[in-house]
Amino acid sequence: MSRAISSILMIGTAGYAIYRYRYRLMNLILGTGWIRKMAVSTIMGMPGTKKKLMESVFGSPNR
Repeated sequence: MSRAISSILMIGTAGYAIYRYRYRLMNLILGTGWIRKMAVSTIMGMPGTKKKLMESVFGSPNR
């Protein structure tokens, strides 16, 4: 019983720390070049993502 409670408490504490320092963790992880390239290529590979991003950056041609 106490092992289950301590496990739940540790998972909750780790979740809180990850949530609280999420931007620092993202900057640390994405600071590595090959991880950043992999993340960008994965996101750009999602259907519709590249089109919406390009429209928001450069504007749609129908304006």
